[in-house]
Amino acid sequence: MGTVRRRAGVALGVAGMVVPLSFALGSAPAQAASCTTSTGPHQKQVEKFLGRPVDGKQSAADCKAIRAFQTKNGISPNIGYAGPVTWGVMDLMNKQKAAGSNPNKAGKCPTNKGRIACVDLTRQLSWIQDGKTLKYGPVPVRTGRNGHETRTGAKKVYWRNIDHWSTLYDVAMPYSQFFDGGQAFHSITGSVWSPPGSHGCVNMRTGDAKKYWSMLKNGDDVHVYGRKPGT
Repeated sequence: MGTVRRRAGVALGVAGMVVPLSFALGSAPAQAASCTTSTGPHQKQVEKFLGRPVDGKQSAADCKAIRAFQTKNGISPNIGYAGPVTWGVMDLMNKQKAAGSNPNKAGKCPTNKGRIACVDLTRQLSWIQDGKTLKYGPVPVRTGRNGHETRTGAKKVYWRNIDHWSTLYDVAMPYSQFFDGGQAFHSITGSVWSPPGSHGCVNMRTGDAKKYWSMLKNGDDVHVYGRKPGT
């Protein structure tokens, strides 16, 4: 009976929909399947990120490249428009790349607790360290969307379920490691780049979630800090 209650409670922190939600892109034209000819507000930044000629003008080749990126990373509608959502994902990727092998350079994750899983909401990054030594990561994650933010502060892993199923959202949550009132690390089948975010959990790629499962145990420390863009 206790296990059943806990399963119902922890469902509150799940990823929500695995299938990406559609986004309104401001002045983006309302097209469903065709490639847009409209120049987006972030055209130059998007062109540079994709290695396209940077002229700030939409072309058929630009649109094809943008659409491929949007499709791969779960951005909808994927009409090739260089809007704020697409650029936001690219900008985040740039920041994550810049973290390199020293994600805790600013010292915001404690180094005096031994094994600890760090979650930087601002950069949408997570990693595991032992003292000052980086043990795994950093890896990209998807945290809570606006209104369902992943809570900040010092936490501890308190319950693990390798085959957890959310009864609230009717979705699988493999390699779940709960650390705060139903919020957990777990893998998702969709893209960690799929906006707008989870319902509070820290979504991970399957390989990363498996590694976290093998490296963490009940009682291990978790530290969450920063603020997810858009929340």
